[in-house]
Amino acid sequence: MSKNRLFVKITRFSLPQVKEKYPFIYLERGRLEVDDSSIKWVDSDGQVIRIPVATINAILLGPGTTVTHEAIKVASTSNCAISWVGEDSLLYYASGIQPNSNSRNFKKQVELASNKKKALEVSRRMFKHRFPDANLEDKTLKEMMGMEGYRVCEMYNKKAQYYNVGWKGRNFTPGKFEFSDITNRVLTSANAALYGILCSVVHSLGYTPY
Repeated sequence: MSKNRLFVKITRFSLPQVKEKYPFIYLERGRLEVDDSSIKWVDSDGQVIRIPVATINAILLGPGTTVTHEAIKVASTSNCAISWVGEDSLLYYASGIQPNSNSRNFKKQVELASNKKKALEVSRRMFKHRFPDANLEDKTLKEMMGMEGYRVCEMYNKKAQYYNVGWKGRNFTPGKFEFSDITNRVLTSANAALYGILCSVVHSLGYTPY
């Protein structure tokens, strides 16, 4: 590697805010490496794509990908999370942690999660966004999850009627994806993709999805 390589050090003051950054990009079957101070993606056909890593929150690496040490170093300096996911980002496997980040958010999360009373208060605040007019003060977590389950069932029924889709209820058997009807297969695939994206976002914010 050339010792004269130009590398402009990125500081937290020069980085764009999260709201100004692109959420994520998904890559598969190729190589992520560095050319000068820029990250580039070389796909299986040899095409080269420059990636503005400082303007991206997370890079999702799918099957058939390799990444160089230098690329990880540049991504971490730019506060861009790297996650390893399944094909089409439907499964989440692991995520890298940026060395310039701190564990403040994770410590706060552990503090709240390990205290049953505080954890329930957090759950109530989160469910309050879903049920702004409901009184949740005396509700248990199981009761609130039941409310959410009922709300989702009602939404499925309303959407099925609106779009004139045959609907017999949510039905999915793990490991037997093909046994479900087309509507349930679409919902299962969409939910798997959503969970993969959310896990990556949670990690990029310094928390753990577990």
